[in-house]
Amino acid sequence: MSLDAPGAGKSTFARRLRDATGLPLYYLDMLWHKPDRTTITREEFDIRLQMILEQDEWIIDGNFARTLPMRLAYCDTVFFLDFPTGVCLEGVERRIGIKHEDMPWVEHEFDEEFRRYIIGFPTRRRPQMIAALDETAARRDVRIRTFTSREELTQTLADIPSGFETGDGKEHGWRVHHVASMRHTGRHYE
Repeated sequence: MSLDAPGAGKSTFARRLRDATGLPLYYLDMLWHKPDRTTITREEFDIRLQMILEQDEWIIDGNFARTLPMRLAYCDTVFFLDFPTGVCLEGVERRIGIKHEDMPWVEHEFDEEFRRYIIGFPTRRRPQMIAALDETAARRDVRIRTFTSREELTQTLADIPSGFETGDGKEHGWRVHHVASMRHTGRHYE
């Protein structure tokens, strides 16, 4: 599972993680939003999310604070991209006008309300995420990896072996949640 403020690069990281591991990747924005910028109901979203969570392996990309406890209950690995606000704002600005697989439309301008959300993220959302991560780590075995730079992310991806196979040739499933989170029932990487 991958967590961070919008623009930190969790979707890019999730795609690269998917490409390195072959694990299925699910974007919460694609689950929630329709191409016409309307949304499905919360109930429908929760049902679809639960179906994903019950799979053996996955990478989930997205914040959606309301469902964070649900996702944390299933993941075994969390990647927390703890980047400065300026990095996140630059990340969003760079993707304006570009089609991405994690959104059903192209943004043509940086919405002012969204900008304020990102600026307020460190004081409004980040403490809630950290509290949820701490609570989860206190209750059960979950690997939480915090990154403070894009270079750390790149190095981590380079260090992940393909196939996730043990010496006996058995593959293990991952459940990764983005903050980024991931589910892998076997080996953990830090």
